[in-house]
Amino acid sequence: MTTDTSGNRPVIRPGVNIVPIHGKTPKIHDSAFIAPGCTIIGDVEIGAGSSIWYNCVLRADVFKIRIGTGTNVQDGSILHCDPPRPGDPEGSPLIIGDDVLIGHMAMVHGCTIHDRGFVGLGAIAMNKAVIASDAMLAAGAMLTEGKVMGARELWAGRPAKKLKDLSDGAIAGMRMGVAHYAENAKHHAEALGALGALG
Repeated sequence: MTTDTSGNRPVIRPGVNIVPIHGKTPKIHDSAFIAPGCTIIGDVEIGAGSSIWYNCVLRADVFKIRIGTGTNVQDGSILHCDPPRPGDPEGSPLIIGDDVLIGHMAMVHGCTIHDRGFVGLGAIAMNKAVIASDAMLAAGAMLTEGKVMGARELWAGRPAKKLKDLSDGAIAGMRMGVAHYAENAKHHAEALGALGALG
């Protein structure tokens, strides 16, 4: 059970593990869909209309995780961060913008993903890496620490390198994927009998 961000009645989220730690409790917008099997820990904020799919772990026990509006984090993904420490006073929070798509079983750690960024299936993004707006990290890629992807760029490989600039068609396809997950979340909420709990 969590309190929605409007401060209204508690929101029931069946099968979801919400774990306060170090005085921080996850803040989840009442319109967000959180699938059963997810564990959300500590200083996490999830914006309106976002969806976190089955068996994801969002662990903000040592620093913060922020997820904007309309973003989807797909099944089995792991999200974490690193704290400030000597030599790194800013630490590595995990900052995810609006309308971002994070594919199944991705590992996203202490990086920044700007609005409409895309992380492919099984990809890894490491501390202080940046995925710019409308950029795509390909399936299975590893974006190593501190690497910065430009807007509308496709990066692939381990370690990931720029392959090309994305076409308008590719960008449109990415946006269709985000819209699909926003709609599909509603169907899953209905199937789980959770519509009333989500507002």
